[in-house]
Amino acid sequence: MPVASAVAAVAATTALLLGSSDATDVVLTIKDPALTESSGLAVSGRHPDVLWTHADGGSVAQVVALDARGRSVATVTLSGIDPYDPEALAPSPAGSGRAELYLGDIGDNERSRPNVSVFRFPEPATLRDTTAEPQWYRFTYPDGPHDAEALLVGPGGRIMIATKAFSGARLYRAPKRLVTADQGTNRLTALAEVPALVTDGAYLPDGRFVLRTYSSVYVYDRPGHEVASAVLPLQPQGESVATDGNRLLVGSEGLRSQVLAVPIPGGATAESPETSGAATPADDVDDDDPMRLMAGDWWVIAAAVMLLGLGVVVRRRRRR
Repeated sequence: MPVASAVAAVAATTALLLGSSDATDVVLTIKDPALTESSGLAVSGRHPDVLWTHADGGSVAQVVALDARGRSVATVTLSGIDPYDPEALAPSPAGSGRAELYLGDIGDNERSRPNVSVFRFPEPATLRDTTAEPQWYRFTYPDGPHDAEALLVGPGGRIMIATKAFSGARLYRAPKRLVTADQGTNRLTALAEVPALVTDGAYLPDGRFVLRTYSSVYVYDRPGHEVASAVLPLQPQGESVATDGNRLLVGSEGLRSQVLAVPIPGGATAESPETSGAATPADDVDDDDPMRLMAGDWWVIAAAVMLLGLGVVVRRRRRR
């Protein structure tokens, strides 16, 4: 990822100027040398103490199960899929009664893709190498191509994508009823602005959702309405976020990268409407209500702009 490569070169020194969470636990260290670019993260809905992740890029669409010691214990290969730039992984929503995963092939560094893809498939009942036949959904933005790394699957299976940019990044929502790729393309709807350089997102069990950047995490009770935030612990290249319901799990790219557990800003359970303000259903949000850019991310933008200006080479992704 070109922006990520720029930021990683200076993040280690600059982030020392920022605070970090005091309550941080190392959940696991990824042992697999093939996962030096772990990009997405999801808690298994079927297997205790298992996290799913995937590599950034490649010619095969795959997700990998990690056990509590960080070992790769199963690989699911999506048959018939030649990915463009898979960047995100999301589980089926809490309380849905399903154990499914959604792989977001939504990266577009050059902002040239006519559409992006999401692949939905069941978690295997047994942890072993296997293949899966995914449901394939295509999506198009209403305002032209965007780069994105954050895929969220909320109540009812409603999909949202948060784009990644220095400015003007937005949250987009998919239609309630989706058509598969062989039937057509689903048009996304813009909801609200999001912070700069969002690298992942996840839904909490109570219906709130989180977005993370390289340095911070933000909690929303509806699109466009931030209710809490926190600076994340220093990571080599912070990429992913998931939740086990009580904590946030945040991952990074890099060899033997660690998944850390941090508290959910604002608490694991939302406050009552009387104390937190009346929440508006997602269908009723004000599309023009912007989310503010948090000061904790100023160094990310400044560092990336500086290094990109010095000639950081954009790595080209091959097309499907």
